[in-house]
Amino acid sequence: MSTPLFQPGNRLPRSSWAAVERARLTVVPRRSPEASRVPFVTLVSILLLGGVVGLLLFNTNMQQASFVASSLEERAAVLAGKEESLQMQLDRLRDPQHVAARAKEMGMVPASSPAFIRLADGKVLGNPEVADPGDALRIAPAPQAKPQSLRPRLVIAEVPRASRERDADSATNGGSEASGARTSTGRTR
Repeated sequence: MSTPLFQPGNRLPRSSWAAVERARLTVVPRRSPEASRVPFVTLVSILLLGGVVGLLLFNTNMQQASFVASSLEERAAVLAGKEESLQMQLDRLRDPQHVAARAKEMGMVPASSPAFIRLADGKVLGNPEVADPGDALRIAPAPQAKPQSLRPRLVIAEVPRASRERDADSATNGGSEASGARTSTGRTR
């Protein structure tokens, strides 16, 4: 005959036997399933509503930031245009031709023989002379002369005196033959 591996009476002390009796499974009454669903549904609804509201706030905040960024970019473009126009104006004012023209308007002329002062000992180097307006340099190139073909020769015709008097008499009498006659000044009588 074989002996079972576990015989409660033989190997376990009596205090252990009481623990084994207490550890045996017993039937527990069922809980109602609806009572456990309400807090879960409420929690999921709150989380879902919080997520939607959070997304809405985040989207609104991002749109406001986008509007601010686009307005700042537009302002930066306007300021860049102003900077460029000011730089062009500054370049035009710094142009040597412009500076020379303004100096000429003020009556300035370039020095014909400048003198220099040596700062170490204060000695004047060179022979300074007063500048003369006739010594001024030409800023703009001289205008080109017209070609000979565009300069017609001037022809002056002299009308004899007797003929002039006759023309004057006929003009006062209303004669038509003298109305087209020209004098040496080029006017008709």
